[in-house]
Amino acid sequence: MFDSLNISASALTAQRLRMDVTSANIANAETTRGKIVDGQWEPYRRKMVVMEPSTTSFNQIFQTEMQKQVQAGTNANGVKVTKIVDDQTPFKMVYDPTHPDANAEGYVQMPNVDLSKEMVDMLSASRAYEANVTSFNTGKSIMLKALEIGR
Repeated sequence: MFDSLNISASALTAQRLRMDVTSANIANAETTRGKIVDGQWEPYRRKMVVMEPSTTSFNQIFQTEMQKQVQAGTNANGVKVTKIVDDQTPFKMVYDPTHPDANAEGYVQMPNVDLSKEMVDMLSASRAYEANVTSFNTGKSIMLKALEIGR
């Protein structure tokens, strides 16, 4: 009965994390000193959220449905965040000889964050979040209407 709410709740959690990671990317779009690698500063590297279904194989879903055993407090379905990975695209080189992090030729390594891509990701995550809120509220109202039938 609560599977639809659990699925929506897992998606809400995942999309919220996706929005947080995208916000961090936007905030660090100009950060030339993100972390130290081999004794030298490296620019901030764009992060991406990796999600997958909570039940990963058809056999797991099939067995759950055949046995009709749903353990309390666990999501039999839904989505989960498996990891947050660094985007390995190369850094942007910008000519600015006055920048403190400029190399001998006057170029500065800038983060691999593309603001237009980040805005698209933010919009996508926001719309997915809104859709899951709507789905959650619809499931809740269906359950309330079902309870009213018994009156």
